[in-house]
Amino acid sequence: MIEVRELTKRFGRTVAVDGLTFHVKPGQVTGFLGPNGAGKSTTMRIILGLDRPESGEALVGGRRYDRLRHPMREVGALLDAGAVQGGRTPLGHLSWMARANRIGRDRVVSVIEQVGLAGVARKRIKGFSLGMRQRLGIAAALLGDPAVLLLDEPVNGLDPDGVRWIRELLRGLAAEGRTVLLSSHLMSEMELTADHLVVIGRGRLVADTSMRELTAVRDVFVRSGRAADLATVLSAAGGTVTPEDGGGLSVRGLDATRIGDLAARHAISLYEVTPRGASLEETYMRLMAEVAAQEANR
Repeated sequence: MIEVRELTKRFGRTVAVDGLTFHVKPGQVTGFLGPNGAGKSTTMRIILGLDRPESGEALVGGRRYDRLRHPMREVGALLDAGAVQGGRTPLGHLSWMARANRIGRDRVVSVIEQVGLAGVARKRIKGFSLGMRQRLGIAAALLGDPAVLLLDEPVNGLDPDGVRWIRELLRGLAAEGRTVLLSSHLMSEMELTADHLVVIGRGRLVADTSMRELTAVRDVFVRSGRAADLATVLSAAGGTVTPEDGGGLSVRGLDATRIGDLAARHAISLYEVTPRGASLEETYMRLMAEVAAQEANR
């Protein structure tokens, strides 16, 4: 488990992380969301011991990163795919990392194959696309076969096949019981990948909840040839009914089954009954608007 406890970090007068607390549990992909400057990368750097907080702590398996005996075997990370010496090859780059962490050469070959770079293992990295560098960074994160993974924007530069590949990879790793913390600005992809979400804004926690709860059904859209009669019936049953363009109705407070039963009881035909949940993007934008409003009222 990753534990972030009352973490605060300042850069001069700027508060990057402000009393942040959350846990990342094993067995699921946890999405880490927030706008640019929200403190996501700083939080990840503190977890990895690259920045020191003013107060609070970040623990992996109950210990600070600098107290881990074999860090690469316990935590794998990708923060910047471009931070690789271009004159090296993937084989050479991963080999020196493996030797420094007492990891066998067989594991180097295995992760190169796993990320799809076997065909370019001996080519210089300076000629690689961003997507290929991302794959190499993921290989480095996987090299020690760690139980914990932190990945900052790993889908940047990947083509659609690559995006699907990393989604399946991360979900597979979580299914093995590993702890996965994933940062991304691609809401549609996060919605398909993450099981749980930690959302921060201005360095503070905004939401810590499951994807299902955050994007739960908000209403049911209904169309009928007798919309006015249906609205009267549903309102009498405790629903909140709002007309929509095109003759449809938005119904809150009643689920689709209850709406169908009430319509049948009153012999009202239904053309459409569609439960609607908020998309992750819609929910995220609403949360960020609330953060901005709170800041404006301070």
